[in-house]
Amino acid sequence: MTVLSVFILLILLTLIISVNIGAIRLSPAELLQTLIGRGTAQQNLILFEFRLPRIVISILVGAGLAVSGCILQGISRNPLADPGILGITTGAGLTIVLCMTFYPPNQDIPVLLLPFLSLIGGVITAAIIYALSYKKQEGLLPNRLILTGIAVAAGISAIMMVISLRLPPEKYDVLAVWLAGRIWGTEWRFVLTLLPWIVILLPYVFSKARTMDALSFGDSLATSLGVPVEKERLKLLAVAVGLAASCVSVSGGIGFVGLIGPHLARRLIGSGHRLLLPASAIAGALLLIVADTIGKAILQPSEIPAGVIVAIIGAPYFLYLLSRSAA
Repeated sequence: MTVLSVFILLILLTLIISVNIGAIRLSPAELLQTLIGRGTAQQNLILFEFRLPRIVISILVGAGLAVSGCILQGISRNPLADPGILGITTGAGLTIVLCMTFYPPNQDIPVLLLPFLSLIGGVITAAIIYALSYKKQEGLLPNRLILTGIAVAAGISAIMMVISLRLPPEKYDVLAVWLAGRIWGTEWRFVLTLLPWIVILLPYVFSKARTMDALSFGDSLATSLGVPVEKERLKLLAVAVGLAASCVSVSGGIGFVGLIGPHLARRLIGSGHRLLLPASAIAGALLLIVADTIGKAILQPSEIPAGVIVAIIGAPYFLYLLSRSAA
């Protein structure tokens, strides 16, 4: 619990730093005055309409992607599993790109529709990867899962690039922002779009901690403990896809959060999912809010997308894990 408390304190500290990054700064005193309703109209606008929604989105997306990665690592028994690496986030993005292509050019896609569009692509992609990685006699093959996911993600990325050539300039700009992994859903309506998915799916996953502990020991032992392996695995896979797809719909193609968050939590908490799942959520939230804060601070008034910052950290870490697993 001490580790979780430290993570939460770091999130609060980063939050305070993040709300002060921008063309107009808010001192701690001004921040406090604004929070209790005594700020100026300009301070209220900056804090409540521009900065806080983005911070809340960063926390929710980080938590959702990290828990999704933790689920995928648990049910596949592969430490390299991640919704980005496996192509689930790319598949979720493909349906949004397709909808952008055929949607009337003078209208925006309804915000509440975005998670469902992402879910369709994520489910189809996950089903393809699962089918290609599963053998009836041997079950889900961890190494094949990663290789299949990388191949499927590469294919979908190529399709997305071909489709993007047909987009008008204004829609291509939106796609470019999405591909870079920039937190683009910076309004409260995006928070309200994502929040129900997080509030419903995270408690369900936490309630499955014992089942995930059993699955981590292998299919044979889990079956001997009375766990319906395939049924539970498919349920957890569906939840992992739902979390990743809903997060992608408001944040873009951010990778490696689902890889780094669970690994960091596992090193500090252990492998028991009762604590590992909430620790992964908090670690993922911390990672993404820190990445977004760094991205806003480095090149003011411009910014580096959070997905780029996370990739700078995550790509070397993925190669490190890959070298360890191959050794």
